[in-house]
Amino acid sequence: MGFITEMKDLLKKNIRDYGMYIALVVIMAVFAVLTDGTFISSRNISKLIDATGYIAVLAVGMTLVIVIRHIDLSVGFAAGFLGAVAAILLTSAKLPVVVVVPIILVLGIVVGLLTGFFVARVGIPAFVASLAGMLIYRGALLQVTQKTGTIIVPNASFNAIGNGYIPDIAILPNNHFITLVLGALAIVFMVISESNTRRNKVKYNFEVVSGTIFAIKLVFVSLIIAYISFILSQFNGLSWTTVIVIVVTAIYHFVTNRTVVGRHIYAVGGNPEAAKLSGISVKAITFLVFGSMGLLTAMSGILYTARLQSATTTAGTLFELDAIAAAYVGGVSAAGGVGKVTGSIIGALVMASLISGMNLMGVDISWQYIIRGAVLVLAVVFDVMTRNKK
Repeated sequence: MGFITEMKDLLKKNIRDYGMYIALVVIMAVFAVLTDGTFISSRNISKLIDATGYIAVLAVGMTLVIVIRHIDLSVGFAAGFLGAVAAILLTSAKLPVVVVVPIILVLGIVVGLLTGFFVARVGIPAFVASLAGMLIYRGALLQVTQKTGTIIVPNASFNAIGNGYIPDIAILPNNHFITLVLGALAIVFMVISESNTRRNKVKYNFEVVSGTIFAIKLVFVSLIIAYISFILSQFNGLSWTTVIVIVVTAIYHFVTNRTVVGRHIYAVGGNPEAAKLSGISVKAITFLVFGSMGLLTAMSGILYTARLQSATTTAGTLFELDAIAAAYVGGVSAAGGVGKVTGSIIGALVMASLISGMNLMGVDISWQYIIRGAVLVLAVVFDVMTRNKK
């Protein structure tokens, strides 16, 4: 098979996986030209990634919820409410950050399991159960913030979670050295991991791409990691928000691709009845996924509250819709059973890039909503068309 033919065949077979990466590159290139390079400046890229953090974390959890054919509308105001509880514990109860963060994460798991209980045990449709939760947490948020309207968080350690950057060693005058080192380590880890995966596939006679295509892929991904690391190193380096998103994505990517639990989640999403007949507990998987969603909801609430350095009455507004949009744009199938957490991160970056680019160009907010809605529709249409072809 010729090189060009193999490339075309590879793109055709993996268009769902590669489509959003291509879209992200195109969007960034277009805005780079239209904003005379401002869009791809180190400061803007760093701020864009940080601003995406709390939505990206939600999108990871929402991916698994949609994969098992459910939806969770409560995550937005639940994140706002849990963030407000964190602010109260820090300010009124004077608890240290190392105590508050675990408490909020545990509360998030409880919140998720509660939704999972009504869906898995009681049999209430997830849309209705989570809609009720959205209203309840909206009211709860107003209750805890009604005295002041805004709860200011003066705790520097907590606020650093949303605004701080990893420390550095003063070796390079104009670049964040540790960020460059971590970028290099990420490239080495990626190359070793991909090589081992390819070697195992060859060992068990699975189909793999040619050595040339594989090498091009490694070089391309390495260049992207190197470029992002270099851009971030020119500003303040990696933020703690970015580190958290990377860690969450890595953990969930491993769980969904390398563990039995991950295979069970996709089996339930692909065909719940067949999964049940094969011995998989659909109810247990539902509890697990919603509990996981609750955990990431709490993390999102912490990131958002730390970023604003306060808890407000409007915290969490439309978070759930942004997370759902990121998941769908990132390639999650509306029919369930298909979707990757890495794709949802790319989806979150696509939506954030659209917002950032349009803001830099001075596009009216009304048109911004229209364009974002059109992108979401196109993503779902793309999903339906690729599914029908298969």
